[in-house]
Amino acid sequence: MDLSLLYYVLQGLAGFIAFVTIWGWLPLDNWWVRGVEFPRIQIMVLGIIAWVGMLVFFSEWELWQWILFVVLSGTLAFQLRMVLPYTKLWKKEVQKAKDKPEGQAHQIKIMVSNVLTPNDETQKLVDLVKQKQPDILITLESDKKWEQALQQVESDYPYTVKVPLDNLYGMHLYSKLELIDPEVKYLMIDDIPSIHTQLRLQGGRVIWLYCLHPMPPSPTEADKSTTRDAELLMVGKHIKENDQTVILAGDLNDVAWSKTTRRFQRISGLLDPRIGRHFINTFHVKYPFLRWALDHIFHSACFTVVDIQRMPSVGSDHFPVMTTLQYEPEEASKQEGNAPTVQAEDIQETDNKIEEGKKEGEKVSEEHRQDQRSFG
Repeated sequence: MDLSLLYYVLQGLAGFIAFVTIWGWLPLDNWWVRGVEFPRIQIMVLGIIAWVGMLVFFSEWELWQWILFVVLSGTLAFQLRMVLPYTKLWKKEVQKAKDKPEGQAHQIKIMVSNVLTPNDETQKLVDLVKQKQPDILITLESDKKWEQALQQVESDYPYTVKVPLDNLYGMHLYSKLELIDPEVKYLMIDDIPSIHTQLRLQGGRVIWLYCLHPMPPSPTEADKSTTRDAELLMVGKHIKENDQTVILAGDLNDVAWSKTTRRFQRISGLLDPRIGRHFINTFHVKYPFLRWALDHIFHSACFTVVDIQRMPSVGSDHFPVMTTLQYEPEEASKQEGNAPTVQAEDIQETDNKIEEGKKEGEKVSEEHRQDQRSFG
């Protein structure tokens, strides 16, 4: 390759990486700003290529090239700081579960699967559930078709909450463990549900389970991330104020390193079992280089991790995720210190975002009602 062309390519790539990183710092909720939070792994990889390439191939540096290299180094350091916690190079936020005698290890296996409503390969998920036998199965984007298909496993799951919808926000919860007073709530938008329930663990301890699937910021769905951010922060604030023992799971349509998800952790005090372990990139199944983690699980400090892994494809654009936690209340005091510390501005920013989310939710709900009337 002509070295002059290589110089242009590396400089252009360096400029692009610096631009999209700084662009993502804008204090706006618009999808075209918040969207750059998703591909941090990809941005980091391209940034490393540009950084190494400039060091190797540039021999005579002009002032503006030095400036570009310094800016690239700073933005690359930022991207690394966001991504590295989800590798083995970082301290684990949640400890590995201790080996305990059978009958004393109170474990809970949770499978989360965004099934993709138009996906007709329903038997793949049914077979996976039969094979893995999770204690809790949470399906997202599930409609009547999926509800009928999952009747094959219902004999193993005496407790269910079913919200079949054809708007890509249907949700089903199947549980081998007792659900206590489950509720379906519409926190921000009239036709986007969440499930809130108490759950009795094997040893008798009652905890809370929250299943969420807020609307993402994208050109085809929400113009802004406001309702998504507000829903997550509203639940996080509720958890903290009520001092609940919690597992929260679902497709949050956000990545773990976004400013909202990190604030949610600080507000709620919940832990992320992926930190210090590995990425669980669940979306998009068909594009290996363009994958990031949209399906999450967070939990209180009284749980440790037995296992967390991505499951085989079930025909959706998301991979399912299986997480096995162990209830170890004796570890809570040790692990609570691993939770991110709430900052002074987090409380005010959370309250502001919740109010903004309610207003935006009313607007979006009215738009959905008008669309239904038009098609009706």
